[in-house]
Amino acid sequence: MTKMFKIALPDGSVREMPQGSTPADVAAAIGPGLAKAALAARVDGEVRDIMRPFEGDANLALITSRDEKDALELVRHDYAHVLAEAVQNLYPGTQITFGPATDDGFYYDFAPTAERGPFTEEDLPAIEEEMRRVIAADKPLVREVWDRARVRQFFIDHGESFKAEWVMELPEGEPITMYKTGHGEADWIDLCRGPHLASTGKLDPQAFKLTRVSGAYWRGDPKNPMLSRIYGTAWLNKKQLDAHLVRLEEAAKRDHRKLGQEMDLFHLQAEAHGSVFWHPNGYIIWRELEAYMRRAIDAAGYREVKTPQIMDARQWEQSGHWGKYRENMFIVPDEIPGTDEDAPVLSGQADLMAIKPMNCPAHVLIFKQGITSYRDLPLRIYENGCCHRNEPHGALHGLMRVRQFTQDDAHIFCREDQIVDEVKAFCALADRIYQDFGFTYSIKLALRPDQRFGSDADWDLAESELRNAVVSAGLATEQYGWEELPGEGAFYAPKLEWHLTDAIGRTWQVGTIQSDRVLPDRLDATYVAEDGERHRPIMLHRAIFGSYERFIGILIEHYAGKFPLWLAPVQAVVATIVSDADDYAKDVLSRLKAVGLRATADLRNEKINYKVREHSLKKVPLLLVVGKREAEEGSVALRRLGSDEHQKMMTLDEAVAMITAEAVAPDLR
Repeated sequence: MTKMFKIALPDGSVREMPQGSTPADVAAAIGPGLAKAALAARVDGEVRDIMRPFEGDANLALITSRDEKDALELVRHDYAHVLAEAVQNLYPGTQITFGPATDDGFYYDFAPTAERGPFTEEDLPAIEEEMRRVIAADKPLVREVWDRARVRQFFIDHGESFKAEWVMELPEGEPITMYKTGHGEADWIDLCRGPHLASTGKLDPQAFKLTRVSGAYWRGDPKNPMLSRIYGTAWLNKKQLDAHLVRLEEAAKRDHRKLGQEMDLFHLQAEAHGSVFWHPNGYIIWRELEAYMRRAIDAAGYREVKTPQIMDARQWEQSGHWGKYRENMFIVPDEIPGTDEDAPVLSGQADLMAIKPMNCPAHVLIFKQGITSYRDLPLRIYENGCCHRNEPHGALHGLMRVRQFTQDDAHIFCREDQIVDEVKAFCALADRIYQDFGFTYSIKLALRPDQRFGSDADWDLAESELRNAVVSAGLATEQYGWEELPGEGAFYAPKLEWHLTDAIGRTWQVGTIQSDRVLPDRLDATYVAEDGERHRPIMLHRAIFGSYERFIGILIEHYAGKFPLWLAPVQAVVATIVSDADDYAKDVLSRLKAVGLRATADLRNEKINYKVREHSLKKVPLLLVVGKREAEEGSVALRRLGSDEHQKMMTLDEAVAMITAEAVAPDLR
């Protein structure tokens, strides 16, 4: 007698299916439309192949293209496999390594033969065509379970040394999944956890595009061989792909490195890898942001401090950063080899020091000066703190990833009964600031990682406090994209993350607040409680901009260089039509400067259309055009950057009043 399994569906119904049945069989039993639309299945919460048989009674949810997040991850994973198969079809002898899905597509790392040499972007059209041929063949993606010895021997036999090396790091005795495209022995096969679609033909051959090629070290280590990484973007259909390509084109126009050069904001050069040379125009933006943030934190009850750049290595050892973060720290003097990897090594001449990669331990040292009473809490310490992190050279990217950066960093020392209120107050502060810059956002809760400090009880408490604060603030909703992210917290604390959405729909993780019981304990921070005993404070790490460098980079791209008037480095240019208006233009400029506006005059003997075009390229918000008529009437012709309106005539008094009001920062209006 055939054994029957009970399969519970999301609508509450239960279907009895014979042993050996698959989610695809359930979809077919419900109807042909669902059978065609179903891509994969969530079985007892785990995403699985739709052709993988049930092992017993189960809860089942079928995944279709309507489940966009799951569906995109599935198809992108499949496109990566198809890419690898296509490359090996075209270039025999090429070794495969790994190819994950990414936020907008996929990539795969290859080791080409010495004769072939690294892949280039000229190879991409041929590879795309071969991928479409693999998709059109509609070969089934078949899951098989092998033991480690068999997998290793397979890759050795097929000249796949990278895969053979990796297999030996998988736990011995645990089954390993291999995926074949097709049923034949000669068909393509790869090591993969899955899941995958039922066949290559489930992919849309017009919904992907290979985008670029770069170098990548095997396992990210510069000591290892250099591989060729081929990137692609992939979507559920061609319409989504086309929309994404338009976004990429728009993003290229907004690239902060390109606009930073055109607007004379900053530059980077080899003499200071990963550090920014701010030009006067760029530093005006920085100063305006710094002043804006100072007003915000002063009003919110923070007390600003300044802490040293270099601290004794023993302080970093005690905090836990030395063991977890030392490879990303700049050491002073040079590190001397030792036997204990987690302990600092002394030179014999002077104590080992490190340039600070974060401000947290220094703020604890300020907190520990003197005796703190429970009545003094919460204590909110803020610093525009300059930090240094030894990021890999290949990871550096304009203002977005640098080695020297300044954080709008603060730490709130509080009692347990104050945590929820403090986090709610921070949520309100962050909301107001992000709205001032025109951002919408989502909020995520990053939960405990596998490697962490602190007890499970402390993590339970910290996670629930952050969760309760967001719920209490009314932000744990679909409107705010509320989501919990298992395993993505810091090693010392869970954290709330603010993911901003910019003008073209990209997201940026910027703000954060973390609830930390570990660092106060490791650094022996205490306060005197109402009972007269010493207790550990809770330490809330928080930032809103994240870093000034990255936030300015995001703003440049968000605004496409067209900053709101209060942030614009040059707010207005007075441009003459004829030299007879030069004296009047100087008077207009004096009026603008007298009310604190950042303005210049363009008195060159050039045609006005040339001047308009030049200042538009520099993203100057306002152009005040003056000629003989304007000089006689005491007026200006006002042009706005990006406005459809050609120009607006107004008196000089009206123009000065209007511009002055518009140039006020949003928090001062």
